[in-house]
Amino acid sequence: MENRVTGLHHITAIASSAKRNLDFYTGVLGLRLVKKTVNFDDPGTYHFYYGNEVGEPGTILTFFPWEGIGKGRSGAGMATHIGYAVPQGSLAFWKEHLQGAGVSTEEGELFGEQMLSFTDPDGLNLQVIEAKTVDNRAPWTISTIGHEVALRGFHHVALTVKQADATTRVLTDILGYRVEQQNGRRIRLVTNAIGTANLVDLIEDPAAKNGYNAAGTNHHIAFRVHDDQVLMEYREKVLAAGLQITPKIDRDYFYSLYFREPGGVLFEIATDNPGFMRDESKAQLGSQLKLPKQYEGIRADIEKALPPLSF
Repeated sequence: MENRVTGLHHITAIASSAKRNLDFYTGVLGLRLVKKTVNFDDPGTYHFYYGNEVGEPGTILTFFPWEGIGKGRSGAGMATHIGYAVPQGSLAFWKEHLQGAGVSTEEGELFGEQMLSFTDPDGLNLQVIEAKTVDNRAPWTISTIGHEVALRGFHHVALTVKQADATTRVLTDILGYRVEQQNGRRIRLVTNAIGTANLVDLIEDPAAKNGYNAAGTNHHIAFRVHDDQVLMEYREKVLAAGLQITPKIDRDYFYSLYFREPGGVLFEIATDNPGFMRDESKAQLGSQLKLPKQYEGIRADIEKALPPLSF
């Protein structure tokens, strides 16, 4: 694999109820809970990872479900919309399925592709899009969502910024994207390093209110690289561009760097290695509570503090 950013790795958002979040993303959207762990900085809060069958980068949506946290505001300086790819011809299924679950939908089109827009129980903006490109990612399926319609993984993520130029330069000059097309104030960028989860849209809105993070908002987006050697090469690129960036951080299932781009969006660069099967087999993914090693000594206390879940 080339020493390039290969699309999106994961997206992290905030929820207000662990159980409600789990029920929606596994029961309504049919995603797999591939890892159940805790927030590195707040071990009394879960960290859920939802994805496809094997937890492939580019399919992973993660949540910090802080119980009872107030509603946030999606706005300038954050990722505001998450788009999932679904097979051609499946939107009719998704419209009926979502409405049957009490979820309102709105039909639309985005750069020539048909889509449905809706929100999760906390108001997070989601879309399912009939992608024109071939998508061979292996989906997770459940009894009510078959292989022929299941979510494949990310199609795109949209960022809202007051001015697009500086954010565009970060995406093109540092991360290797290129501007593919533009429709009004919406700019689509793409990387040809991979064929899926390779789109970032910029929505330029000078009048947009600044977003603030709480329930129903995205905390950050992560871009994918092969390993920590490539990761550190990107650290030098970010520093050379005059931006501040963290040291390498071990997140157990990937290594990470974080930096904030000029439009205010928190970016992460994350590695493919070591992956979610470092401590669970494919069949067991998400079945056990996994703790960062610094918290193993207080596992009993953490398990008592975490809200109960039912599957």
